[in-house]
Amino acid sequence: MVDQWAGVRERVVALGAQSTSSEVFGFFGHRWVLEEPLTEDGLAELEDQIGARLPEEYRTFLLHVAAGGAGPAYGLFPVRRVQGRWRWEGDGADLANLSMLAEPFPEHGPDPKTLDELLIQRPEEEDFEEIEDFDDAIEAWDERWDALMFAPERTAGAIVICHLGCALREWLVISGSHRGTIWSDGRADDSDLVPLLDDGGEPVTFARWYTGWLEKAEQAVLPASSDL
Repeated sequence: MVDQWAGVRERVVALGAQSTSSEVFGFFGHRWVLEEPLTEDGLAELEDQIGARLPEEYRTFLLHVAAGGAGPAYGLFPVRRVQGRWRWEGDGADLANLSMLAEPFPEHGPDPKTLDELLIQRPEEEDFEEIEDFDDAIEAWDERWDALMFAPERTAGAIVICHLGCALREWLVISGSHRGTIWSDGRADDSDLVPLLDDGGEPVTFARWYTGWLEKAEQAVLPASSDL
């Protein structure tokens, strides 16, 4: 597990030093800065607090590359010790309930029939004579949607690790049968949580997620830099 991270921190730092590195999507979120890696004691304290052992690819990343920073989209959310307690920090990181990380990530989302019915019932402005009535109706619908889709138990056993803007985020599953895989969160666009899949249809694990981003960033930056 450790070998897969050999040289990764150095590669990220080298990319950040290139004059064209700002062309990589999300640059303005992380600016190629990497946090210091966690210590063994710090990681042990973190895992003791959450009551779960982190997936191996992620925990070795934390120990040998960084506690967060430069990474996919606007960057990998850092995990930090604040006022004696560990937490992940970033736009939407607080969506994860840290007291539920030892619980298994759910196998299934809401009943598709329930979702379809709720989507069909979504109010349309043209159905109302007064804009105030439409506003009231859409607000009530939003509350029903959020109660169903954002129920804390739906993301038990997972943490938010980055955001893509517009309230779209990605999660890393910590516990359960999907442990170690990345899930895309499109609930802000009236979609749902779905696993990220590679070209072969296989779930993307943390290491493939991060190194895949790094490889694409190098392809985008280094050729352009070599021509200067």
